[in-house]
Amino acid sequence: MNHIVFDEEKKHLKLLDQRYLPLKEEWFVCARLDDVIYALREMVVRGAPAIGVTAAFGCYLLAQEVSDKAQWMSGIEAGLKKLSSARPTAVNLAWAVEWMRKKWEDQNVSSAQELAKLWLDEAQKLLLKDIEINKKMGQFGAELLEDGDVVMTHCNAGSLATGGYGTALGVIRAAIEAGKKIEVIANETRPFLQGARLTAYELKQDGIPVKVACDNAAALLMRKGLVHRVIVGADRIARNGDVANKIGTYGVALLARAHNIPFYVAAPMSTIDPDTPTGEDIPIEERPAGEVTHINGQPVVPPGVEVFNYAFDITPAGLISAIITEEGIFRSPYCFKK
Repeated sequence: MNHIVFDEEKKHLKLLDQRYLPLKEEWFVCARLDDVIYALREMVVRGAPAIGVTAAFGCYLLAQEVSDKAQWMSGIEAGLKKLSSARPTAVNLAWAVEWMRKKWEDQNVSSAQELAKLWLDEAQKLLLKDIEINKKMGQFGAELLEDGDVVMTHCNAGSLATGGYGTALGVIRAAIEAGKKIEVIANETRPFLQGARLTAYELKQDGIPVKVACDNAAALLMRKGLVHRVIVGADRIARNGDVANKIGTYGVALLARAHNIPFYVAAPMSTIDPDTPTGEDIPIEERPAGEVTHINGQPVVPPGVEVFNYAFDITPAGLISAIITEEGIFRSPYCFKK
């Protein structure tokens, strides 16, 4: 699924606007850095790897934007700082910005136009590399699934959350490509409903059997023996293996442990942050209250009532059966170093 597309003719970045899926497919056009930052903050694009790839193209748009300015280098520095802080939890954002900065530092670039050319080439490579990484991850993870498994997911960790193919859904896709029969239970994932809207959308398009479950049905489904494995993605993995992922993941992991169900995390190595010692050190984004108080613009909470809208939670490493990456499968005790 090509949902991050660079328009060579207009020199714009086009993003499939995930706010409107699955009801309609609309494209959001990014012509400037501020468009990319808006797309990241407003959930036009989401998912840690996809955020990183989008940020890389944002660097290119930034270079284009300041190309006619005498003090273009200071403009680049200010723009990179602004881009890097667009969202706090997904480490892939800062990782991508620093990757592009290093490419700049490693090259003898004398103008913003040269830098834009360098960064566009690098962003396109990162997009293709992410898809390649996801497929390698899928091959490793497929070994953990058995023919006939029903896999529970939480949030969306498929093509739409990456450059393509997916992390958690990539593992499922790879297992099916290997000839295994796999079915999926997609938790709806309140309040943004990424599981109901996006995961189900992807799997239905691929013809992979999927059922959507209310978030609060997970315990019952596990107790009934309807769930054989859980696979989720990640937005940041601390040095000790603690994982930040979409809100509700921690609860699903606790339920999986209580019902003796393997709980796996699939994420690229770029999501691992060895500079963050534990999950307690990961910043947790709080999003606008309206995402909870309203659905499709209609209020579902009495006016004036406050809500919690933490976007992520932390799953302790001790609840994670294995972390699947493009470099292989890691098991406890986790200790990720640079």
